[in-house]
Amino acid sequence: MLIRKTAQRLAIAAFALASLLGPAVAKDWKEIRIGTEGAYPPFNNLNAKGEVEGFEIDYVNMLCGKMKVKCTWVAQDWDGIIPALLSNKYDIIVAGMNATDERKKKVDFTHVYTRVPPAFIAAKSAKTNDITPAALKGKVIGAQASTIHMNFLEKYYKDSTLKGYPTQEEANLDLANGRLDYIVADKVALLDFLNAKGKDCCKFIADVARDPVIHGDGVGMAVRKEDQDLKEMFNKAIDESLKDGSFKAVASKYFTFDIM
Repeated sequence: MLIRKTAQRLAIAAFALASLLGPAVAKDWKEIRIGTEGAYPPFNNLNAKGEVEGFEIDYVNMLCGKMKVKCTWVAQDWDGIIPALLSNKYDIIVAGMNATDERKKKVDFTHVYTRVPPAFIAAKSAKTNDITPAALKGKVIGAQASTIHMNFLEKYYKDSTLKGYPTQEEANLDLANGRLDYIVADKVALLDFLNAKGKDCCKFIADVARDPVIHGDGVGMAVRKEDQDLKEMFNKAIDESLKDGSFKAVASKYFTFDIM
């Protein structure tokens, strides 16, 4: 009897507290902070003034206009980009991030808005386009650390010497200076390098077949798991942009081929 009365009192107290607090209120997403790396052209980069620029910046600013929200950008080093989201430094990540199963353990992703193959590039002195692990045994291969590309190399190229870099630009520089034999990264980012700083030193070798486990379905925007309303806002805006041609209009300023 005493236990029953105690349980009743606890239930009444909980109901009273809930009444005082009122229903849970969803966030009012009028202002959204966006985290990006700022070191992965043409997706995102910092210009001479320290401002972010690139395809993703133009594209998401356009989405923010569609959603009628104020968006501000925050630059963050790649290796800390998910921890900074989880610690509330910003609300969403837009940084060429592939939506892999491993990352989905920590964050949720919006619909995919970019899907391009990874690829190998090499110094112009490379004598073969064979990128099989056997052919590259003993070669020095670089990739940006903490990326799907390094995960790919660690899985398949165990007999090569692998070097990880904080940024893609540092890997590109080492290839240009002869300290690497090959680089693996997103094809778009590598072509951007080859068409500019790397045109005299380096050349395209081959596309990499996507491994669904390592590479995921494509690039999405990452949000905290509790922010489902924010994810759905962006899902709707992404879908609309793909249907009404606004995605293609922005992408065509940066790419001469389809990135979806």
